[in-house]
Amino acid sequence: MSVRLRGWLLDLYDDAEDGLRLWFITEDGARVCLRQRLEVVFYASGENEVLRSLWRALRRYPEVLSLERELKKDAFITELIPVLKAVVDSPTSQARLFRDIQRLFPNLVYYDADLNSHIRHAARFGTFPMAFCEVEADDTNFIQSIRVLNSRWDLAPVHPVFRTLIIEPDCDPGRGDPHTLLVRFGRRTQVMKLDPAVELIRDLNRILRQVDPDFILTSWGDTWLFPRLLTLAGEAGEKLHFNRDEEREVRWQKEMSYFSYGQIVFRAEEAHLFGRCHIDQRSAMMWRDYGLDGVLESARVTTLPIENAARVSPGSGISAMQMLTALERGILVPWHKQQVEVFKDGVDLIQRDRGGLIYQPIVGLHTDVAQVDFISMYPAIIIKGNISPEVPLPNGIVPASEELGVVPLTLKPLYEKRVALKLRGAGLKKDSRLARRDSARASALKWLLVVCFGFLGYKNARFWRIEAHEAVTNGGREVLLRAKEVAEAHGFEVLHMYVDALWLKKRGASRKADFQPVIEAISSATGLGVSLDGVYRWVAFLPSRMDERVPIANRYFGVFQDGSMKIRGIEARRRDSPPWVAETQTRMLERLSRAGSVDKLPECLEMAFSVFRSALSDLQNNRVPLEKLVVTSRVSHELDSYRSPTPAARAALQLRAQTGKQVRPGQKMRFLYTSGEPAVRAWELSGQLERAAVDKVKYIELLARAAASVFHPFGIADAELKQWAHRQTIAIPLSFAEKRDYVWQIHDYDRAGGVASAIEFGGTAG
Repeated sequence: MSVRLRGWLLDLYDDAEDGLRLWFITEDGARVCLRQRLEVVFYASGENEVLRSLWRALRRYPEVLSLERELKKDAFITELIPVLKAVVDSPTSQARLFRDIQRLFPNLVYYDADLNSHIRHAARFGTFPMAFCEVEADDTNFIQSIRVLNSRWDLAPVHPVFRTLIIEPDCDPGRGDPHTLLVRFGRRTQVMKLDPAVELIRDLNRILRQVDPDFILTSWGDTWLFPRLLTLAGEAGEKLHFNRDEEREVRWQKEMSYFSYGQIVFRAEEAHLFGRCHIDQRSAMMWRDYGLDGVLESARVTTLPIENAARVSPGSGISAMQMLTALERGILVPWHKQQVEVFKDGVDLIQRDRGGLIYQPIVGLHTDVAQVDFISMYPAIIIKGNISPEVPLPNGIVPASEELGVVPLTLKPLYEKRVALKLRGAGLKKDSRLARRDSARASALKWLLVVCFGFLGYKNARFWRIEAHEAVTNGGREVLLRAKEVAEAHGFEVLHMYVDALWLKKRGASRKADFQPVIEAISSATGLGVSLDGVYRWVAFLPSRMDERVPIANRYFGVFQDGSMKIRGIEARRRDSPPWVAETQTRMLERLSRAGSVDKLPECLEMAFSVFRSALSDLQNNRVPLEKLVVTSRVSHELDSYRSPTPAARAALQLRAQTGKQVRPGQKMRFLYTSGEPAVRAWELSGQLERAAVDKVKYIELLARAAASVFHPFGIADAELKQWAHRQTIAIPLSFAEKRDYVWQIHDYDRAGGVASAIEFGGTAG
């Protein structure tokens, strides 16, 4: 008797006996597991003699269903190439067989050999996570037919009602030993003691049976919770039923360190489930940016399993999409890249390898400034210019080939969907559930679009070519120069340009409508989408700390006409700033944002300085919680390779010496600055830290540095402000001259109450 159902695809994974197992959430709310056979194809190319030897070797494997010679398309070779095609009975068999074959025949070039099953399935059946499917299966639950009824590119996808279970310990396991778990499902919350273990495991299993969650969201689930609970279950002689597929154990993904965008990144060991999804909210890479709504959107468009989409970088998502595009077009996906960079002499390198265009800002305070952004400039240039490794490259943004390459074909629907979401979001109330959901989805798409450009120049990417990467930046420079010419022709002064944005100012232009004609003219001249990010009441561009004569392109802050702030490159945006410093600077800027005009800045500057003074007082009087002073910084090398260890490395060495815990390259360390050697204390060390051990001088330095970023545009010299902060005396901001020319006075008082000194800082708002 056949089974027919309609439902959403939640999970798909390999099975040695069944081929694939697929979990669906049906229209009536049932959770159903079906099985499916999936034949796997891979290819090899090379010398005829070696291919004949491979043919003879493959014939001895019973899991190889067929062998034949074909002509196929390699993206980097003009003509079709002869290959040996092997069809294997299942993904599990193919993975095992390929390990043997590539060891026996290492000199052959292999294609489509290491693709994950979700990509193969998506290419063959059009599936993706949360695909709404119509399925027919036989009486043994093997799928006979599957038809997808929706699309990856739906603007308003419909999801089933998910069941979610949230589990987190009562404290940070890195700082203490948790004693209870907080378990939430629906509107219920339950506190469960870790001891006794037998009772805990039985209670958890009861909740897992009762809730039958689709998602288990945890804090420290990968690094502490799952390992601890599985250990307790073993000690208690009980099985913990985390998996919906009860034939499976938790699958552990090994920890790893890798190099990405100029820094070492560490990924901790991960706990993956079968039939339901586990997401550790502390280690999921982009969770803070877009949460579950963004994860589901990322999984949908990339076809990555939901657990993977939550954990891997957006680059892995783009790579999966490109491989899917190649499979759909019959283009071979190389196992290992064979291409190398074309030789260039010095002149060629200077002309081509120049990166994005940066027009250094005019340092200081500026009023009534519009920020004009190109909408996803680099992806738009890739699409418009048809920039892809396997097609002729343009000199600018006019395509040299009409047939779209793999990369623009991949990006075009992604780009169009993000633009559509942004346009729809403009008409929604910002605090509505739909607006928040669309914002998270658009953020997920944005990150995929952001990394697509970098992947063109990433040597380990399947579809990599440095010349294509250079062609994109060349197009970006041309576009920005065209935009500058148009703006100046309309009478605007260009204060700053940074890769894909311009800051424009013109006397008498202060409303959004005043900038609309130039935006339309720029869009018409470049052929790209352009948007108005906003009009600043005022914006401050900051100089280098090393040399005040040198502007820094991406270090500024400003207040839009609606009172919202935009901050880039200063302490509040830096992940290595202690929360106390970042929060104090944010409060200072929030006080400045209250000024409706520059005329109102004097009183707001006084309020901002009061925040700074109050924060210093809190530090001196031990009112700042220690967790607010914690610095988080990345360890970039093996610990024993440091000649002069950074503070993070010193904290890691301290932790290793006292606890034996190993810290890997790319892993983040939390620590406090302390007096005496080694001048840091690892936050994960047990025991209480005496308040007297905190290096207050260092923290005063950090806060003064942050305050100097805020006050510099208003005529207050960094060095003098820091000097005053270290004197730890009372300060009173006195007065400002009329309108935009002002004087800021800070009076230091001696212990007897008399005025010891007075420092005046002057400045003019531009």
